[in-house]
Amino acid sequence: MAKPPSARSPRRFQFVIVPEFSMMPYTAAIEALRAANRESGVDLYHWQTVTIDGGAVAASNRTRIAPDCGLTEAHGADVIVVCSGLDAERHGSPALFAALRRAARMGTMLGSVCTGSVLLAHAGLLDGYRCTIHWENVASFAENFPTLDVTGRLYEIDRDRFTCSGGTAPLDLMLHFIERDYGHELALEVAELMLHHGMRVSDEPQRLSLRERTGLAHRKLLDALARMESAIENPEPIETIAAAAGLSQRQFERLFHDHLATTPSRHYLHLRLKRARHLLQQTSAPIMEVALSTGFASAAHFAKCYREAFGHPPREERRVKDPA
Repeated sequence: MAKPPSARSPRRFQFVIVPEFSMMPYTAAIEALRAANRESGVDLYHWQTVTIDGGAVAASNRTRIAPDCGLTEAHGADVIVVCSGLDAERHGSPALFAALRRAARMGTMLGSVCTGSVLLAHAGLLDGYRCTIHWENVASFAENFPTLDVTGRLYEIDRDRFTCSGGTAPLDLMLHFIERDYGHELALEVAELMLHHGMRVSDEPQRLSLRERTGLAHRKLLDALARMESAIENPEPIETIAAAAGLSQRQFERLFHDHLATTPSRHYLHLRLKRARHLLQQTSAPIMEVALSTGFASAAHFAKCYREAFGHPPREERRVKDPA
């Protein structure tokens, strides 16, 4: 066990949760702090959970969390972490944004996990900072906040701001803070206690590799799939993708049939429509703009393909119908 660190005041964290927040990132962050206290035998970190009005909040998994206090009673934090999840933009409020801006003016370190980046951005607190968000939200986040420096990394720490993707990534973020505050040995002990094999650094990828996601080992097919994923807004002709992978079109078709039970064209269309669906759900961009950003030249063609794929037209993805 690491030697107890020299006495200093515990670092105080406030976790601000909003409705539909993601439970795993929230608990991963807190559990790392708890484990650091346990392994060191000293209260290195204190934390409290805060909601906007002091009332209980339900996470996206429907578990209700009773906070320690509301925003107006929360004082004295060294670090504030905004925890969000589904439909983050719906759960901001003038009171939350004002409290965060006030904390920033006082020099408090501000951060977020999962989609909490959206709320920091709406408050104007990520302007001029590198930031990240859960991989599923990167495209829509960049679309909604085009002036931000969105990296898509596992986590970002930029001066007095930090942002972190979802899932277990906040555990890696907190391990980084523990290591910075109290040394590598304690961070390793916490990682081991949490059965976390290896502390991931900020620039490691959020997503599994294509090989891990698909279970495929065919290098040329994986190259082609990666090329499709990277060319959504401006789709490339199938023959161009096949040639870039060193395959004839006939070989290309056969590989898709044998390994994915589909055709290259259908797979590519599915990727574009999945991106479109996410943009419709997570941004306020007009439907025609979504169509163009996923490679469709006309609204009519986009709507036809969308209905065939999902059983309803694009505008039904939105809670409030888009006039486009």
